[in-house]
Formats: sequence, structure tokens, C-alpha cells
Amino acid sequence: MNGRRVAGRYELTEPLGKGAMGQVWGGHDLSLGGRPVAVKLMHSGRVASLSGLGSQADLQELRDRFQRECRVTAQLDHPGLVTVFDAGEDGEELYLVMQRVEGGDLSDHLAEHHPYPVDWAVAVAAQLCSALAEVHAVRIVHRDLKPGNIRIRPDGRVVILDLGIAAVTDVSDGTRLTRTGAMVGTPVYMAPEQAMGDTPVGPAADLYALGVLLYELLTGRAPFEAPEATGLLYKKLHEPPVPIGRLRPDAPPALAALVGRLLDRDPAARPADAHEVHAALAPYLPRPGTPSPGLPMDPGRPFRTPLAPWPDRPARPARPVSPPRGPVASSGHGSMPGFGPPPAMTPAEDLSRTLTQVRALLSAGHYTQVADLLGRALPAAVAEHGEGSPIVRTLRKQYAATLVDTGQYARALPEIARLIQELTAERGPYDPAVQQLRQDEALCMQRLGAY
Repeated sequence: MNGRRVAGRYELTEPLGKGAMGQVWGGHDLSLGGRPVAVKLMHSGRVASLSGLGSQADLQELRDRFQRECRVTAQLDHPGLVTVFDAGEDGEELYLVMQRVEGGDLSDHLAEHHPYPVDWAVAVAAQLCSALAEVHAVRIVHRDLKPGNIRIRPDGRVVILDLGIAAVTDVSDGTRLTRTGAMVGTPVYMAPEQAMGDTPVGPAADLYALGVLLYELLTGRAPFEAPEATGLLYKKLHEPPVPIGRLRPDAPPALAALVGRLLDRDPAARPADAHEVHAALAPYLPRPGTPSPGLPMDPGRPFRTPLAPWPDRPARPARPVSPPRGPVASSGHGSMPGFGPPPAMTPAEDLSRTLTQVRALLSAGHYTQVADLLGRALPAAVAEHGEGSPIVRTLRKQYAATLVDTGQYARALPEIARLIQELTAERGPYDPAVQQLRQDEALCMQRLGAY
């Protein structure tokens, strides 16, 4: 796939992620001087099956609606939403070309900074409210708001990456890409009415997901946990979550009460809209001029120093106007231009520096160097933080994924097996992360001839 050109102009360089609807690749727009982009590829047959469309005759309808909904999404103009550049068809695949956003996803950010400061949690939620208000204003419901779809930029801004399964609630012909009755989304963050699939969901479903996110940021855990989706739905309908005050005593009571309203099983009992939620969060936001912790990707920074220049912006390696075709991963261990050789890790070394370098290497496609760096970082992280710490788990997951991406299947297998064992014990065998790991395990075994 590396080096493939989509629509003759978007050259793919490295995978960024994958989900039920397709894969996201990093790449360059060759017609605009090699501008960095993210390209989402969705096989029309796969999207059709997930959208409740069973016959071949429905595929053209799907493509037409995809184009219409992309046009609606492209009208959005907000710093908290990824910008859509282009959309279309390339063979049997639908593609969506988006702005490539620097930074790390919210789940990694939470793991690196656990326990999450209260003002950071509020700052993230407030920025999400601002973006959701823009989305809801054009009659779009996101329907899959979760940490993996949210990115923290190095300057602290929060960006929602993916509107890929969003439903347009008001299009001229009454159709939508994801039809009523098709349960699409992530069960942990899904509102009860969305999980039941009986009626079209509205903006209140996004506010419920926002409540789950805010609960998780404040407490380090989801409000409801169960090994499968039906168990989660039962708890959401019949059980209250553990009070935030019991898990996070320093959280303001009014903030905990707001999260409780967002998590109400009745959509009508939740706040009226994202504007109301933002107004309730405003008293707890960092104030301009308050001291900053001086850490990268501080989501409170946009409130402490609004519109201030970013003084510590790292140098970015020059991107070629016409990137070379073929695999971008190097098998060598030399230094990467602009970054220098990977540093030797010690137990006392600041791991945030390592994670920053990992992201930079990933963005440039230097996967082999990432694997080597993470392999050295893991023992140091275990020594400093303990085997069960969130940051060690994050490093181990990235290490396993990188080994798979670089074809080092024998090295990847024990890491994947360990993660499967740990996550299955915590979340059950049907958790999406566990199922993805089992797919990676099967791939490794197949490539090694174990099947």
C-alpha cells in the first residue's frame, strides 16, 4: 500500500489507524507541493454492510449519499474539527482526504498524565463543546465521540478527527449514510438510545458520549464496564455509575453533578445543547494569565494564553515535493534527519521525551527506529513506573503495533499475547481492543507459518 496513489494525486506513505469503516493513511497531496494529508479509505461493500444495505443495487445509492454527506461535512469551519479537503471514489473504495493533525490522541494523553488535572479535563470538555456546537448547528450528529477520535495538538488545542460515521439528520432526500437500526459506534461511549437503535439519535447522544469522556478524564475509568455490549447497555439503563466524588474527591461537586446529567439515561434530562454544557464548564476553566505547567500538549494553554505564539514549536523535517515511491520504513539504525540517534534510556529519564520522539518518527515513517526506541524504553518505563502503570501499557501497545507494521512477527507475538491476557482479564474477551489484538496475533501466526 505504501506509495499507492489515490485519485492520481494523494500518495500514501504510512498507516495511521483502522476501524470498522476503513483505514486511515498518512500521505501527501502531490498537486499542492506535497502537503501532508490524512486519507481515509472505505471499501464500499464493507460500508454498505455496516450501514444496513444488503444488495448490490444499494451500492450506488451509498456512493451518492457519501458524496452528499461529505459536502455537508466540508462546510464545517472550526479549529476543533479536522478540515475536509476532498472526497470521491477510487475503484471500489470511497476516500476522504483530511487535514493531518499533529499531536497525540486523548487516550495516550490521559495515560501519560494520570491522574488528569481537573482543569485539563474541563479544558478538553469545553473545547469539545465548542466543536460539537458547530457540528450540531448543521444538523450532524457525530455518534462516535471517543478518545481515539480526539487529538491533542502540541499547542494544547483539541481536535475531533473523524466524522466518518456521523449521521446527517436533515438532508434533502431524507436519506443518511448510517440508517436507523444499524448500531454503529463504540459501546462504552454510546448513549442508551443509540445502542438500542430503535429511533434516530440526536445531539443528546453526543452529549452522553461527552459525559463518558469527562467521567473518564476525571476518574481514570469508564462510568460503566462490562465484557460485552449487552451488559453495558443493561448497566446504562438500570445502574448509576460510581459517584465521581468517591473516585476523585478534588472534583468540584457542581462539575460532578454536570457529568451526572450528561449520563442520564433519558435524553430529555440531559443538558439542552453543547452551549449549555460549555456555560456550566466555564467557571472551572483556567483563567488567562494563570501559571502554566510548561508541559507539551497542555489543553489548558488555549485558555491561559489565548492566541499566544507557540514558543517551543519543534523543528519539522522538510517534506519532499514529490515523496519517493515504495516503502518508507528503513531497515537501518542510523540517525533520522532532524532528530538525531535514539538516546540511551535510563530508568530516571523523562519518558515524555521518548514519546514525543516516537510520534515524530512515526509521522516520518521511520518504523524500524520506532521499534528499536520503544524496545529500549520499555524496561526503563517498567523500572520507573511499574509493570501495571498506564504509561507502560501505552508503550507496550505501540511497540507491538510497530513490530507488526514492520513485519517483525516473531518479536511481536509475545508482546501481543501479553496484552491479550492483561486486557481480557480487565475488559473481557469481546472488548474491541482485545479483538483487534487477536486479529494481529492471527496475522503474525499466519505470516510465521503457524497455521
